[in-house]
Amino acid sequence: METVKTKRFTERLFENVKPIWDKNHSHPFVQELGKGVLDEEKFIHYMKQDYVYLIDYSKLFAIGVLKARDLDMMGKFAHILHETLHFEMELHRQFAAEFGISREELEATKPTPVNLAYTRYMLNVAQNGNLAEVVSCLLPCAWDYWEIGKLLRKQYGNGLASNRYAKWIETYDSETFGEGAKWLINLMDELAEGKPERELAVLEEHFQMTSKYEYLFWDMNYYKQDWPI
Repeated sequence: METVKTKRFTERLFENVKPIWDKNHSHPFVQELGKGVLDEEKFIHYMKQDYVYLIDYSKLFAIGVLKARDLDMMGKFAHILHETLHFEMELHRQFAAEFGISREELEATKPTPVNLAYTRYMLNVAQNGNLAEVVSCLLPCAWDYWEIGKLLRKQYGNGLASNRYAKWIETYDSETFGEGAKWLINLMDELAEGKPERELAVLEEHFQMTSKYEYLFWDMNYYKQDWPI
């Protein structure tokens, strides 16, 4: 008898989120960044907002440490938290400096309404939900940034030498970043194993919602949206 392969939960997530991610990937911010023609002021707006986003995003890994099942998992969450705070954010500061943005400017940035809504959604789910819910909120940003890095490398790799945003593409296309995304993908599958459909539906709702916020984040930065007052 032929064995029927069971679909991984993340395969289901990937298939169902594709219409949203396709919009993310075709957003003018992403495409113009890939071509190297994105307006510098839009990128500066993004760098500032992404920096304060990362501060709150890091807190989800800290909550992951708190809710982890064992020491190995605690250690992995702690490691990614450390890498985010001391590697990714340092690269962010260095890259921002190339565009004339100081560390003081980054840290004085106030989140826009979209940024605030996005991070508060994730933190609310993480603080009140279980570990699988924490991961369902963490995963879209990590996974889709990796997908975007690979996509832009494929689409515009021949022009990276003259693209002033090449470092951004190279960061998210890198093996190091990809390994972190793959760990979260595998962890999502592990945590979803054996859960009833009603719980899987909740995880997918968080995954879809944070993916939609990713689109709003690109849109907010492209149009340099902020508080009206």
